[in-house]
Amino acid sequence: MSEVYVSRVAKELSLSESGVRAAAALFAQDATIPFVARYRKEATGNLDEVQLAAIRDRLLQLKELDERRAAILKSLTERNLLTDELKRRVEGAVTLSKLEDIYLPYRPKKRTRATIAKEKGLEPLADAVFAQGPQDPFVLAAAYISAEKGVKDGEEALAGARDIIAERVSEDEIARARMREVFFSKSIYHSKVMTGKEAEGIKFKDYFDWKEPALKAPSHRVLAMRRGEKEGFLMMRVEAPEEEALPLLLPLFVKGENACSAQVKAAAEDGYRRLMSLSMETEVRLETKKRAEKEAIAVFARNLREILMSSPLGHKNILGVDPGFRTGCKLVALDKQGMLLSNDVIYPSQGDNREAEAASKIKKLCAQYKTEVIAIGNGTAGRETEEFIKGLKLEGVMIVMVNESGASVYSASPVAREEFPDADITVRGAVSIGRRLMDPLAELVKIDPKAIGVGQYQHDVDQPELKKSLDDTVISCVNSVGVELNTASKELLAYVSGLGPTLAKNIVEHRNANGAFESRAALKKVARLGPKAFEQSAGFLRIRGGKNPLDSSAVHPERYEIVKKMAEDLGCLVSDLMSDAALRAKIDIPRYISGDAGEPTLRDIVAELAKPGRDPREKFEAFSFGDVQKIEDVLPGMKLPGIVTNVAAFGAFVDIGVHQDGLVHISELSDNYVREASSVVKVRQQVKVTVLEVDAQRKRIALSMKTNPVIGAREDRQAAKLAQVKAQPRDNQPPRRDNQPPRQKPEDRPVSAMAEALKAMMDKRKL
Repeated sequence: MSEVYVSRVAKELSLSESGVRAAAALFAQDATIPFVARYRKEATGNLDEVQLAAIRDRLLQLKELDERRAAILKSLTERNLLTDELKRRVEGAVTLSKLEDIYLPYRPKKRTRATIAKEKGLEPLADAVFAQGPQDPFVLAAAYISAEKGVKDGEEALAGARDIIAERVSEDEIARARMREVFFSKSIYHSKVMTGKEAEGIKFKDYFDWKEPALKAPSHRVLAMRRGEKEGFLMMRVEAPEEEALPLLLPLFVKGENACSAQVKAAAEDGYRRLMSLSMETEVRLETKKRAEKEAIAVFARNLREILMSSPLGHKNILGVDPGFRTGCKLVALDKQGMLLSNDVIYPSQGDNREAEAASKIKKLCAQYKTEVIAIGNGTAGRETEEFIKGLKLEGVMIVMVNESGASVYSASPVAREEFPDADITVRGAVSIGRRLMDPLAELVKIDPKAIGVGQYQHDVDQPELKKSLDDTVISCVNSVGVELNTASKELLAYVSGLGPTLAKNIVEHRNANGAFESRAALKKVARLGPKAFEQSAGFLRIRGGKNPLDSSAVHPERYEIVKKMAEDLGCLVSDLMSDAALRAKIDIPRYISGDAGEPTLRDIVAELAKPGRDPREKFEAFSFGDVQKIEDVLPGMKLPGIVTNVAAFGAFVDIGVHQDGLVHISELSDNYVREASSVVKVRQQVKVTVLEVDAQRKRIALSMKTNPVIGAREDRQAAKLAQVKAQPRDNQPPRRDNQPPRQKPEDRPVSAMAEALKAMMDKRKL
């Protein structure tokens, strides 16, 4: 990696050059972000995962810029267009837009009005007119009239010359830079409904005639307008003020006030309206789309992290329930390791006989398999099933509602078919519901993250970028928690740093053939798992109850000798260090600092000895919904418990137990101003909400988390909010002292003698 790029990235991200250089070198050796962040702190200067990801992504962008630069130079060379000056400019371009502006006049073009004019031999006329000499342009054009070439008169010749000049104007590097500045600072998004689409496109009603500054438009509105345009309901334009653009553009080309200058002016205006403005509009649309997608992807990744890092219930005997009305509720009994023991189906909503039969089956399964927890999916019939099972009053059994998003995707996947080849698809879904309560992370990694349902316009964003971000999130979560080597599925192992699907499969096959791993070192016997993969993965894999107690911790095997030395110096065993806080307090950290093991690594080691393999996820807390079960039960003013299911740029969706999530708009999240919803709430957070409004027909519920929200119609709430704002004193006024006189109105202020004299003089002049 070029030193120039290291310096540039360090400056852009406000990081040290040494840290960026070290991170770039490690990435070049295929080191993963979790490994570098955890085990190479000395090299990078303690950079975290977010900073490392930013370095990786920016270096990739610069690499793509270099690849585009090389392609342009190759194209220019092959067409004999590359001069020393042009090469210098291409090599000096520091942004992609600058590079493309330089290349634009030389790029191979489709047949345009300008190229047609050139084919008619009108380029010399364009040059003569563009020179803006004193000659009459029609006199100049007379020499180019030719029936053979299709130029019937002087006006047609000048029209062709103007087309050539217009294209030059639109491709001028300086002109494009000026217009880009205007468009990126002053342009307006304007969307309108397509004629005759008002009824069909009612979901886009807010954008039937909408205007707002393009660069200030929030991501969800940009993506909503683009979706409306894509589906054929909206027409969207990016409009810049022409009255501000043309005065900046014309002086670059119009150098006089003669007849030729008038031709150049007309050509420049045409070049702006017909070519450059459309090109700039495309750039603004693309840039705002990228910005909106970036924000939407960040929201999705943030929500996904919260879901994956949800509190695990732990190893319990579980009865998983996939609810349903017509098809019944599928029951599965799982042991403490999540293994399927038995399955059955009940129909509690189909009459008294079926209800009694269902009660009998549940009680029998719970007694037979010593069930400790019943996990019920929150989909169709979920609340009704919960009420039925609670009515059985099963002693010592916890009942928990589980978000079943993606369970159906898992049940039909190759992973599920491989795990349960003989089981019905509904059985697989019930197993997924039970297992995700036991350990959400271990189960959800089997599902495409996009199927979990915590995104915002996830199908409208750049899919490769979305996948990269979500994969990064899953990898970060898996490695943050750590993976039990002897029980983990190959899907979970595949996300461990340095492994991947092939090595994960090999590990499981080796485990099945040879029994449980007794040590991390035994990993080296796995087929195709070489030194690099071992280095990257070993620290994130756990072996509980193994020969070496450090194998259950996040201490990397490369540091085992340091821990052994600490124990020897204190005259104890490594296991004693891990169990005795008094012994750990005696460790003299500076004594063990070496070239590649500095204080940050040593402090991590000591902290890990205190809580080896500690799960960073929060402790599980059971949750119960209120008494409402369907949207018709919900009334304005009700205060209900809920769970946040999704956080978007405009607010948060909350499950209150009625099969239809309510929306807490960002303005209702707090009594204080909220800039970002994610700063107040997160997915899976338990909250208390007040119902503001219910639209049962459209299945919409408006909620609030404010202390004293305004209940009622949206218009009433907006009016109340406006009145509240008007009643508040302005924050930017300084506090008034008791002895300070009140401010006078302008008409009440005394007029100075100088002001009176000036007024008298002006009055005299008017007379």
